[in-house]
Amino acid sequence: MLKNNLKYIPLLLLIAIVSCAKRGTITGGLKDSIAPILKVSFPENYSTNFKGNEIKLVFDENIKLKNLNKQLVISPPMKYEPIISPTSATKTLSIKIKDTLLPNTTYSFNFGQSIADNNEGNPFNQFKYVFSTGDYIDSLALGGKIKDAYNKEAEPFVSVMLYEANDYFNDSIVYKENPRYITNTLDSLKTFKLENLKAGKYLLVAMKDKNSNNKFNPKEDKIAFIKGFITVPNDTIYELSLFKETSTFKADKPVQASGNRLLMGYEGNMKLANSRPKVTLKNDTETVSTIITQFPKKDSLQIWYKPMKADSLALKVMKNKYVDDFVFKIKEQRKDTLNISALYGGTLNFRDRFTLETTTPLVRFDNSKIKLTIKDSATVSFTTEYDEFNQKLFFDFKKNPSEKYTFTILPGALTDFFEQSNDTLIYKVNTKSTAEYGNLRVMLQNVKNFPVIVELTNAKGDLIASEYSESNTAVDFSLLEPALFSLSLIYDENKNKVYDSGNYLEKRYAEEVVYYSKEIDVRANWDVEQVFDVSIPYIPEQKKKAAKK
Repeated sequence: MLKNNLKYIPLLLLIAIVSCAKRGTITGGLKDSIAPILKVSFPENYSTNFKGNEIKLVFDENIKLKNLNKQLVISPPMKYEPIISPTSATKTLSIKIKDTLLPNTTYSFNFGQSIADNNEGNPFNQFKYVFSTGDYIDSLALGGKIKDAYNKEAEPFVSVMLYEANDYFNDSIVYKENPRYITNTLDSLKTFKLENLKAGKYLLVAMKDKNSNNKFNPKEDKIAFIKGFITVPNDTIYELSLFKETSTFKADKPVQASGNRLLMGYEGNMKLANSRPKVTLKNDTETVSTIITQFPKKDSLQIWYKPMKADSLALKVMKNKYVDDFVFKIKEQRKDTLNISALYGGTLNFRDRFTLETTTPLVRFDNSKIKLTIKDSATVSFTTEYDEFNQKLFFDFKKNPSEKYTFTILPGALTDFFEQSNDTLIYKVNTKSTAEYGNLRVMLQNVKNFPVIVELTNAKGDLIASEYSESNTAVDFSLLEPALFSLSLIYDENKNKVYDSGNYLEKRYAEEVVYYSKEIDVRANWDVEQVFDVSIPYIPEQKKKAAKK
């Protein structure tokens, strides 16, 4: 019996060995979620009477630098950027100062989120190294928030600056000099705090600094400012509204675009008729007849002239105090011809105007050669309006729901500057049922003053509809295509019916814009009435998190 049992022992040993060798899941422990810690620094953080040119920071683990050029803010700014090394993983960070430090000045190096542990990338959030070249650390602070003067949200990485109001101060300092103190909102905050300040009077400025050079470039940068000087210490929470200045008009030298058209680039704003320059074209001493139009989607003017024999032309451009003269050669080139296209095809929404665009400017319209009919051939009365500057011909007529319209434009109805006329043109459009649209009534409350512009924009920020109110607190937007809309109000201070930006040197703020905090859902066949209390500051609506499946 024992003998029979012994023969199973090798089999049992084999099973035991296999069981012991069975593979299992290897766990790596908990994920590291702890940020690096500064163990020691040389000199010590918040040292006074700093006289060296090198700083060493020693951390408790290997760290790496991320987006240092964007995240690091040195205040006051240094003319020569310090060398920070190494850029590879390390426990010791070296800062070599290349600039001459100011006496009795507190310096701060705010690393933002640029220092992170090497393994998991946990940031050492808003780590600051501070020292003073004097006997004490300046400890005063100033805070506030940033907004965009026109857009709903301010951009990230906005610099906030203080310029000392001393004997050398003048308003042009923002174009030429570094500020005394600086901080940055970085990539997520819309608030700011300037720290380690000394008592005094300052100019407070914010800037979306495209070139990161701490200098204001009006062509590229947005700016915000507080009128007059502020004093430190001060417990005021300042609000700075960023705006992009409208450039002062300036013309570029014209170039010949075709045998009957010049193209002239410009800086400035051409929205209003009274903002456009006076242009005079001459062939020797003879003034040449011209038409000036906007080149589509470019900051350029088209100067149309009738073909002539000439080797060169002279152009004078005048706007307010601006005067410039250009002389340029011309040569034989292919001439622009008349082409006409419809801006809308298929469905024409009730809020849209049927519009024709032309490649050359029109000068005559014969409405007797234009017929508008519906599906049963009945004629529909209409009126036209021509926007010469944008080369657009608008047709206005009463639109009925679920209707089909046909525009028949006979030869000679439209004649351009060069006496070219159209051939027969036929355009067909249709309208939808009013049940496919929604209506919105906005009830304004606590409006400080009129007139105001009430605007609706879509998710992309495109302007969808605008209404002007000189006194009415009920503003109607009828027959809107269903969508989510953002709602805003502009205080039209100069009563020109458009939004006007600000100007730093003129110490003029942009016109005030107030946003409603929530998106407005307008659905098909809905009538929505929305109260808009413009005394309530805009608070971004919290985005709903998608439900986990």
